[in-house]
Amino acid sequence: MKLSKSRYTAGLQCHKRLYLLVHHRELAAPPDEGIQARFDQGIEVGRLARNVFQAGVLVEADHTELAKALAQTSSLVRDGNVPAIFEATFDHGSVLVRVDVLQRIEEGERWRLIEVKSSAGMKDHYLPDLAIQRFVLEGLGLKLVPCLMLLNREYVYDGRSHDFDKLFKIIKLTLETERLLNDTPGEIHAQLRMLSKHTAPEIEPGPQCSSPFHCEFFDLCNKPLSPDHVSCLPRISNSMLERLANLGVTSIRDIPAKFPLTETQRHAHASAVSGKAWFSKGLKKLVSGLTYPVHFMDFETLGPAIPRFAGMRPFDQIPFQWSVHIQRNPGNELEHYNFLAEDGSDPRAAFLKSLLPVLGNAGHIVVYNQSFESSVLASLADHLPEYRSAVKGLQERLWDLLPVIRSHTYHIDYRGSFSLKNVLPALLPEMTYEGMGVSDGDQAGVVWDAMIHGRLSEDEKKKAKQDLLAYCGQDTLAMVRLLEVAAAAHR
Repeated sequence: MKLSKSRYTAGLQCHKRLYLLVHHRELAAPPDEGIQARFDQGIEVGRLARNVFQAGVLVEADHTELAKALAQTSSLVRDGNVPAIFEATFDHGSVLVRVDVLQRIEEGERWRLIEVKSSAGMKDHYLPDLAIQRFVLEGLGLKLVPCLMLLNREYVYDGRSHDFDKLFKIIKLTLETERLLNDTPGEIHAQLRMLSKHTAPEIEPGPQCSSPFHCEFFDLCNKPLSPDHVSCLPRISNSMLERLANLGVTSIRDIPAKFPLTETQRHAHASAVSGKAWFSKGLKKLVSGLTYPVHFMDFETLGPAIPRFAGMRPFDQIPFQWSVHIQRNPGNELEHYNFLAEDGSDPRAAFLKSLLPVLGNAGHIVVYNQSFESSVLASLADHLPEYRSAVKGLQERLWDLLPVIRSHTYHIDYRGSFSLKNVLPALLPEMTYEGMGVSDGDQAGVVWDAMIHGRLSEDEKKKAKQDLLAYCGQDTLAMVRLLEVAAAAHR
């Protein structure tokens, strides 16, 4: 039995997760489209990172040819003319690792051990990943400078060719990984001992089920809970859950009157006790303050790690779709307009130019989470400065439905989340995203990306277009119907 760096870090998150990955991987939930897309993007970023290291050599033997990979690595390490090795493979102390980049440092026999991440910022869980590699390579006698290679958010793509030296940045993490090395041998021993058992360890579900990653076996350990379970309280803390458990309280409706709850949590309690939706008395008046014509607007975007168009930075959003429902006056029939980019060219100008005449110059623009739409509009204005004044006018008319729903409504079926995907079926059971070809924003980005890059047949492309239009249109129609529910409250 051997550990890899991915197995080791899985074990740090949860020993049970590691045991199941090794012995019962068939029980793992398959990755959804969003997770798979992030995984694929990470592979692409790792491949592009190699462009920084000229004359680097790839260890081509894969995981099915480990003996060959080890031999190739050993030969390349001894060859002083090789400046960098990609996928260098090492085995030490029952741990086998493949290093993204091992760069020879000119002075002496030292190396830069470089772990590439598809991220623009440092995250705590990156350190154990780097530390386990350091443990293996230093155990074999190599002198190392451990580093992390990230995408540089300051880099701006010129639209012609990428400057890889500027696209990436390298951070030295010698001291940070040093602190982890003392505990590494003990953790390796504990993981290997656990893996030798005949059954998985008994570990209670907890924060480790979703942090730093959502566990593949989440549903296996976390049985479905009723909507009134105390863990479904909005923004419930672990300490509060522990206090309620000590009181023997599992249902929101049974929380003692004197137990300290936030205002939003009180709304959840009221809904649980009544069994009905809770609406504030001021909700109807708030909604009646909207100025007509009222526009209901939603954007879909994709934020690729590698910028695709001129002026963009890593993870900048590409707006590729919008939907707008308009009600000119109270009681009027709805008008619906939409836009969807259908090829791989830069969609930003067409997106904004088609949107402006639909929104006009008057009336509120209702959105769900104003900061997102406003930031997309701001990035469009930066790209198309001639529209900056028009965009500013749109931003001033935005009316955010999310804080209204959060502060003035609650239904026990929200399950603590104010996402549109939770709120809509709770208040309007006839409206649901279940069964739709595209049912969330991550999936929309994946489907659109496949559509514009020729990864779909003509029939699949036609269906993808229909699914995308239906999904974005559902989001704006959802806001219309939710406001109707809000206007009817306390009537």
